[in-house]
Amino acid sequence: MIAISSAFADCYALARARFIAGLATAGIALMQHRHPLPGLEGEELAVDVALDGEPDAERLLIVSSGCHGVEGLCGSGVQVFALYDDEWREKARANGVAVLYVHALNPHGFSFRRRVTEDNVDLNRNFIDFTRPLPANPEYDELHPILLPAQWPPSLQNEMALGRLVATRGEAALQAVISRGQYQHADGLFYGGNAPTWSHRTLRAILQTHGRSARRIAWLDLHTGLGPYGHGERIYAGRNQAEDRQRAVRWWDGGGATPVTVAGDGASASSELTGQMYGCIHEECPQAEFTGLTLEFGTIAAVQVLQALRADQWLSLHPDADEMLAVQIRAQMRNAFYDESETWKGMVISQSRQAMFQAVDGLCGE
Repeated sequence: MIAISSAFADCYALARARFIAGLATAGIALMQHRHPLPGLEGEELAVDVALDGEPDAERLLIVSSGCHGVEGLCGSGVQVFALYDDEWREKARANGVAVLYVHALNPHGFSFRRRVTEDNVDLNRNFIDFTRPLPANPEYDELHPILLPAQWPPSLQNEMALGRLVATRGEAALQAVISRGQYQHADGLFYGGNAPTWSHRTLRAILQTHGRSARRIAWLDLHTGLGPYGHGERIYAGRNQAEDRQRAVRWWDGGGATPVTVAGDGASASSELTGQMYGCIHEECPQAEFTGLTLEFGTIAAVQVLQALRADQWLSLHPDADEMLAVQIRAQMRNAFYDESETWKGMVISQSRQAMFQAVDGLCGE
């Protein structure tokens, strides 16, 4: 077992090094999908993949981190801790469940402490059929110039305009419009892209390689930035089919403080989204019964998270910005999606570990 604090890292390069060291200690082979661009400090970037179990296992659990770049600071810690957790590894092995760790799905965003890819694309809005007309989000069109002012920090007039929108529409409704995903403003927030990104294509290749022998697949995708501090909301990730939702509830619903929620249903901190990546598993692994869950860990207040995202997007559009301001904005992003405290990290590990054990029981119990 490794100390919880030692499983986490405060930057991509160190997180990757700790993940690779964990694989070596556990005797698990490393498979790398190298990114074509360097990281913030010039380091190599990659989606690192490891399979703990038999390649032809009928039951497969995917544990993924870093879909939203900077959020990988949390998810990587969960994966590293799992590699040193003998009780967890024995639980999976004894039940014939292979565990596929996908580390840093969006390594570029991870390194640059951004949520988006090198294309300014929200990876979890990028999984749509690009041969069809792009989804419209006309309400976002109205918000776009207010969300992304010409200067940062924003002027008083800009902040007042945004405040009026919050007051008239409500914070939850505004969040739903902004975070749903939009495909018309390539320089905007929650942009879903106009084609599959490098990370999108890489994930499909990973699923093709490791998922097509499985009869049953569970997927635990780790996120941060929404909800109460340290609370891991369990958000159903799957098709709008009663049988699939009910199975997820049987596996993971703890009732009370840990129910399985559905994005956009009013009970979840997450809004209904377009282009989520779990959808590709039905195309790449059509033979498998699929049960998915997003674990979303809260950090700071939603309005502060939005401010961090606005600042980060402004910085991406102004690469010549003052270096001290750039450093402040990157730190603001890290604080919005990652907490340095031992208390928060302990909450993350305990809740993730429980969900992983429940996934094994679910895969084997029905």
